Amino acid sequence: MAQITPFDGKVAFWHWRGAAVAENTIEELVRTIKQWAPYVTQVWVKTSDGDDWMSTFDTKPSMAISGPASIARWVQVLEANGMEFHAWCVPKGVNIEAETDLIIQACQVPGVRSMILDIEPYAGFWQGGSAAIRPYMTRIRRGVGGKFHIGMSMDPRRHHYNSIFPNEWKPFINSVHPQTYWASFQRPVQEVIDEVYQVWGSYGLPIIPALQGNAPAAEIQQARNYAIQQYKASGLSWWRFGVIGASQFPSINQPMKPGPVTPPPPTAPPPGSGTYGQEIVVTPDNDPRFTFGTYTGQPPSQVFQTFPGTWGWQVRYKTTAAAQTQAWALWTPGITRSGWYEISVFVPARHATTASARYRLYGAVGQPSLLQINVNQSAYRNLWVPLGIYQLNANDGRSGVIFLNDLTGESNQEIAFDAVRWREIVGTSPSSPYLADGYDAPIGTSTERADTQVWPGNWFDATGFAVRYFMGQPAEAYHSGADLNLNQPFWDADAHSPVYAAASGTVTFAGRLTGWGNVVVIRHDPLITNGKVMYGRYAHVEQIVVRVGDRVQRGQQIANVGNAEGAFPYHLHFDLSQTNILETDPFDWPRLDLNRLLANYSNPQEFVRNNRPARR
Repeated sequence: MAQITPFDGKVAFWHWRGAAVAENTIEELVRTIKQWAPYVTQVWVKTSDGDDWMSTFDTKPSMAISGPASIARWVQVLEANGMEFHAWCVPKGVNIEAETDLIIQACQVPGVRSMILDIEPYAGFWQGGSAAIRPYMTRIRRGVGGKFHIGMSMDPRRHHYNSIFPNEWKPFINSVHPQTYWASFQRPVQEVIDEVYQVWGSYGLPIIPALQGNAPAAEIQQARNYAIQQYKASGLSWWRFGVIGASQFPSINQPMKPGPVTPPPPTAPPPGSGTYGQEIVVTPDNDPRFTFGTYTGQPPSQVFQTFPGTWGWQVRYKTTAAAQTQAWALWTPGITRSGWYEISVFVPARHATTASARYRLYGAVGQPSLLQINVNQSAYRNLWVPLGIYQLNANDGRSGVIFLNDLTGESNQEIAFDAVRWREIVGTSPSSPYLADGYDAPIGTSTERADTQVWPGNWFDATGFAVRYFMGQPAEAYHSGADLNLNQPFWDADAHSPVYAAASGTVTFAGRLTGWGNVVVIRHDPLITNGKVMYGRYAHVEQIVVRVGDRVQRGQQIANVGNAEGAFPYHLHFDLSQTNILETDPFDWPRLDLNRLLANYSNPQEFVRNNRPARR
């Protein structure tokens, strides 16, 4: 007989903290859910982290959890709207009495339906080892009783299984909620879900998958249907509210039964959660909007090879041309509405080793008739890579057309000709294309940042890029960026000074990381000169003034210089990555793996020096 859980037949959103969502009150959050995802009837709210209530890490008092009273307020608002409150927390096993007291208090608030324990084998999560689990959970069970539902969420991949001591937790929990984040793992949807059930299917407890809500809409639909149809999932949750956009809500807003359900169309984009309208995807597999050919007179079938891509269509590829092009491809969107469009190209996991795929865009308003944007395909794996946001004219049949040939200047590499996507930007009127005009230092006065000196004024890098430091200590590592300090006219003169975006872009992370303090990650726009996309990490900061999804411009303040909550002297840790590692893992730190560091990070001083904006 299947075990009954509070999640059966239900769809849930995870909620991390108020500072991570656009809404300013619980009521606003509920209104957004009711408008955009009315089939979602549960909200799983983080109540504590170790021995701290979540208010310690939240800058939005109206939504912060500071104790039983604020939990009761959440319960009241949700229940008034026909929704349920479920709690989740991060146990650490460091201060057992204090931590379990908070969990017990949360569970004892009337209307709290369950508690999910987030157990992960990473820094900042469970640190008590196997020995602390039994006294920890025995104390909780004595406080909440044997009938209260406790679940466990975890990284479900096979190589992490033993590291969280699953057999020690099992006597005390009632369900498991595997973090099924295929996009973060950079793996196909079905492969990740299959692994979840292969690893945890024999655990003997109900599995309620936690699915990735900020993935492409087609993948979300695929994941939902596969979990329900193939593995009979009785409930689903989506990580997390605040990063799910307008294009993803329709795929999430479906009841717990297989197959697509079309909800009433929304009337406006939810605030801060995404601004996409129609989406056009042209694949290289029997799509009449994709054309290709050769310059050699050979049939294309003799020049291009194919393989089955991750999402079902055939992908075309060939070897790169070092000096003379041999083949070409053209993607035509057929824009029917003039407006602003985000254009992205899909880079597959195989047969994409070129560092210089030269995509060319036709007919963007206000741009040259042919704009070249270079993409390092070798840096990506099964990802949509943005070329930028451009204004397109529906009356111009060539507007938005993408062209790519095989000429890269490389020998013995491969170039992939995969899908291209155009997503309409609605609810906003950009005044210029979203391309980066260059990079400045992230600190200093405006006059200093405009100077030819990369680190402005008396600012200096105290550590250096790829320099080995903390020799002989547990924290020994090669440094991934620059530690920017200002100690004149006095020590810690940089304390609380502004931190600026080095270039325009979109915020992909803004929050607290254990050991790092507050961190902001920006996916900087493609450089107008060469199309290069970089990710900037601004760490140890305080007073963050941006949030995930925000657009920022070069020189816009994003935070102030901090000291990682007292862990270090005041300074700004600033690094730049040429891959998407900081989007998938803002905590990334290669430590003593120099090869991995050099593969993912660039010398920020050299990069800024070589990509300064033109000054008028």
